[in-house]
Amino acid sequence: MENIIAGRVQQVEDPEGLRVQKEFSRFLKTYANEKKENVYKVAMRDLSQPERNTLFVDMQHVYGFSTNLATLIELHFYRLYPFICEALQIATVEGCEEEERQQMHKKQLYVSIFNLQTKTKVRELSADKVGGLVRISGQIVRTHPVHPELSRATFVCEDCGVTTRDVLQQFRYTQPTRCTNPQCMNRTRFSLDVNDSTFVDFQKIRIQETQAELPRGSIPRTVDVIVRGEMVESVQPGDRCDIVGTLIVMPDISQMSTPGLKAETSNQNRGKALEKDAGVTGLKALGVRDLTYKLAFLSCHIKHSNELISADISSDEPDYVELWQRMTPDERQALKKMSEDPKIEENIVSSLFPNIYGNYEVKLGVLLMLLGGVPKRSKDEGTTLRGDINVCLVGDPSTAKSQVLKTVEEFSPRAIYTSGKASSAAGLTAAVVKDEESFEFVIEAGALMLADNGVCCIDEFDKMDPKDQVAIHEAMEQQTISITKAGIKATLNARASILAAANPVGGRYDRSRPLKHNIQMSAPIMSRFDLFFVLVDECTEATDYAIARRIIENHRAISEKIVRPSAYNVEDVKKYIAFAKCFKPKINAEAAKALVTEYKKLRMSDSNNAATSSWRITVRQLESMVRLSEALARLYCAKEVTIEHVTQAAKLLNKSIVRVEQPDIALEDDDFDNEVIFTEGNKENAGDMEPMDQDGDADKAKVDSSKLKISYEDYMRMADAFVIRMRADEEQQGEEEYAGIKQSAVVQWYLERMEEDFTTEEEVVTQKAICERVLRRLVHDDKILIEVEGGDDPTLCVHPNYVVDDE
Repeated sequence: MENIIAGRVQQVEDPEGLRVQKEFSRFLKTYANEKKENVYKVAMRDLSQPERNTLFVDMQHVYGFSTNLATLIELHFYRLYPFICEALQIATVEGCEEEERQQMHKKQLYVSIFNLQTKTKVRELSADKVGGLVRISGQIVRTHPVHPELSRATFVCEDCGVTTRDVLQQFRYTQPTRCTNPQCMNRTRFSLDVNDSTFVDFQKIRIQETQAELPRGSIPRTVDVIVRGEMVESVQPGDRCDIVGTLIVMPDISQMSTPGLKAETSNQNRGKALEKDAGVTGLKALGVRDLTYKLAFLSCHIKHSNELISADISSDEPDYVELWQRMTPDERQALKKMSEDPKIEENIVSSLFPNIYGNYEVKLGVLLMLLGGVPKRSKDEGTTLRGDINVCLVGDPSTAKSQVLKTVEEFSPRAIYTSGKASSAAGLTAAVVKDEESFEFVIEAGALMLADNGVCCIDEFDKMDPKDQVAIHEAMEQQTISITKAGIKATLNARASILAAANPVGGRYDRSRPLKHNIQMSAPIMSRFDLFFVLVDECTEATDYAIARRIIENHRAISEKIVRPSAYNVEDVKKYIAFAKCFKPKINAEAAKALVTEYKKLRMSDSNNAATSSWRITVRQLESMVRLSEALARLYCAKEVTIEHVTQAAKLLNKSIVRVEQPDIALEDDDFDNEVIFTEGNKENAGDMEPMDQDGDADKAKVDSSKLKISYEDYMRMADAFVIRMRADEEQQGEEEYAGIKQSAVVQWYLERMEEDFTTEEEVVTQKAICERVLRRLVHDDKILIEVEGGDDPTLCVHPNYVVDDE
């Protein structure tokens, strides 16, 4: 009683905590690694720096020092953590210089424990884990702003002025129970001395369990994580992280202060209610309303799940030299072997998509999307040029579009998979929501924000509402998301590549119509995609057999647990792509000229075929070619973009956006009788007509109709040859005297030109029929040639407005 009156309240000591404190202090001072170096002595000297207050301790080192100590820390972490921090404080002060000791006495130090072997799922966090040291993993979905938290408070009595120091704060503002002056009876009137109190950075984040841990038919669970000290602002929404800490129970303020509910736990009226209702009528009487506590996770260490890959991707200026130094010798050897492989492009493609048959260009385009181009930003004007490549897959059902998206989601360290119909504009970009506890507005990250510096896979892209498609216009080109809602004006980063999959109108791709009529997508959205790939489900015996065989092999391999051999391991491919993305290849003079030449070809082809092209070729396609060239240079770990890279990028771009919508031209539908063209509209009536043997056109009767089908490339090549020949005659005779050239003369000239390629008379007859039909199609369908005089052998000349690419 005398001790209480004298102000010296007897404190209850924890003998186990003091023993752990002494043992942990001995561990910090004496532990040595395999090289006989005391790593923690060096780390403790760095704590004297003003911005440092946390020591990172490897749990495996503690196990190697003392199994009993490590077990106690794991089982009773929350109770023993103050003693561990006190041990660090004492050991650090003892190792400091005299002039630094006074400052270190005032500084609050913390211990961050990592490398815990056992991992616990978010769904397994239950009451028995409270207070113990556990490791969980999940994806960050929300981060709150950092604010200072009162850690150790100093209070001044308002009655007598006596100071009370080092009052520990836990989860709420805690004042002393009474003044330390024995003559003062004050218990409530205290003022906080801010200058003498200790504050620590505090941040609350929310994590969600990953897709791999999610049971079927369940909604992903979330848990709030408290981060303090040096760990704040170390992760962003979208990161997949490993978190080490302890589960705690805290008051559920949102339930206690929910508007419209009366927060009372009084039992004075409970007996009357039971008498009136004559029994319990539901579950509400089982204490649910009185439950005002919830689980939270108090973190002591947080890091990316794949530190080697994620750390350098998330940085703005990744350095391949620094990343190379952080790798182990085995990883360096594997990457060196891959970089020297002459067929690295084919081997990586086959290793990434072992279950998908064919479609090599699609796989290569997705690989280049994962590598990306080089983002550029001018320092003076602030102009930003994106480096991310957007790819769209359009095609018939069952052409493995969703399989490509799922493969990318599993492979990429930052990838989000979503479906167009099930996603809103806010779900794709960002939403402003009210926090349950502080009632402040915070930003909830959408799919594009979560996929920052990664890939956002959007399936069923054509099923999205037009207003939702408009919401991602800015994100696809400017790589930002602008929000002006609820008093929040923010521009958020969305530096993500978009991999979209869409079905054509009607479920089947119509090769006779251009791409823009086959898909429900606006022109601005289409121009923002760098690559468009069309997957057509064609009925070909050889292809069907190969696809069926691959699918059966997949079923057998999964059921019998057979691992299909591949050129590279998936983990090695991840590391190689992370290493290749550190390169920033520059465009040399020859490559710049080649880019300009290829762009001119694209523009010329667009102007000549304006009626049948997908959309207008703009400078966005030139920027797409630059990004693809840089991605190819990164694939080969080159420091410069060469002509070979530009040529390959232009070829891939040509296959995706220029030629893809052009079907094979069936010339047998262009037969003429009495100057009538049988096109798609009256094709059925053409089958009822008799063959034209009586008109003397014996060649047409002899030609097999199946051979009168040429590709669009062959058709354009023949058209250019005819035009160049006619223009040459026009220049020789002069524009005023030129009266055209007979169709038979043009056909004869072309047959003589191709004479060396013919081996049989049947080939000559077939080629003659093809030439006549091509000339008629150029006159009547494409309007490239003009018929000056009609008849069986018309006179032709070139339309004066037509321009041919002579290269």
